[in-house]
Amino acid sequence: MSPTTVATTGGRIGVLLVNLGTPDATGYFAMRRYLKEFLSDRRVIEENRFKWWLVLNLIVLTVRPGRKGRDYDKIWNKQRNESPLKTVTRSQSDKLEEMLDKVDKRLRVDWAMRYGNPSIRSRLEALAAQDCERILIVPLYPQYAAATTATVCDETFRALTPMRFQPTLRVAAPYYAEPAYIDALAGSLNAELAKLSLKPEVIVASFHGMPEDYVAKGDPYYKHCTETTALLRKKLKLDDERLIMTFQSRFGPAEWLKPYTDATMKALAERGVKNIAVIMPGFAADCLETLEEIAMENAEIFKHAGGENFVAIPCLNDSERGMAVIRDVVLRELKGWI
Repeated sequence: MSPTTVATTGGRIGVLLVNLGTPDATGYFAMRRYLKEFLSDRRVIEENRFKWWLVLNLIVLTVRPGRKGRDYDKIWNKQRNESPLKTVTRSQSDKLEEMLDKVDKRLRVDWAMRYGNPSIRSRLEALAAQDCERILIVPLYPQYAAATTATVCDETFRALTPMRFQPTLRVAAPYYAEPAYIDALAGSLNAELAKLSLKPEVIVASFHGMPEDYVAKGDPYYKHCTETTALLRKKLKLDDERLIMTFQSRFGPAEWLKPYTDATMKALAERGVKNIAVIMPGFAADCLETLEEIAMENAEIFKHAGGENFVAIPCLNDSERGMAVIRDVVLRELKGWI
């Protein structure tokens, strides 16, 4: 064997892309099923279990399904009768499989949702049925959080419990500081801004929020978001006044990571800022939080407070840049297997 030859392993190898989740429909009962699964996860809600059971079942699951269903209906892919997140994640899987087929014929690619369908369990079983003896789990979250990445791992190992012959597993590390990811974010932002006739005075990098208490307990999420933002500023040659970091999607009465995105939109407009662009680096695919909460709800907040032009930059999705990031992460993690 020559010094440059890499030994490969036998058997098929699975790659499972996992995103957060999606309801099956926008109606009350479909939304209720989805929200119950999501909000019952102890990684997501770390409240006293009895107290939260009462709040969830007597209040949240009575009121919230209708409201969130109406929000989802605004962005729903009517042609395929599914959420945009499902549409994009499927496409990411299909494109990745085409890319990897040129690398190693033993590779099989699939996709799943942590909450909703297709479930992690069903797709792991499908990969095992294709004789995948090794499986790489790829949580599509650039920044690690216990409420996202860790719960994917929890569900994955629960799914393996009944298997007599368990595949060997790897879980892809977060990629919040990977050069390919930072380059893709910067390239995507610059390409979108080049299409505009205006120049945003401020660019907002909005990440999904998290209770401050979770970070105090040791979650590295805030640190990862801060590093992504710092690297993006450096790449774009912007200071912390031109590119600011905020956090969206608060839920419940607890104090969450600050500054809040919606409050920042109002403050910027009241300060006299007329043109802004918003990029959402924590989302690998457009979803309710980007298409409805940012592009619609926060745009309205900004304009109502006196702002004029609000541009929501699309997520990397299944674009050429986005797929290059996913491909690089997967190939990094498959070293030694292929």
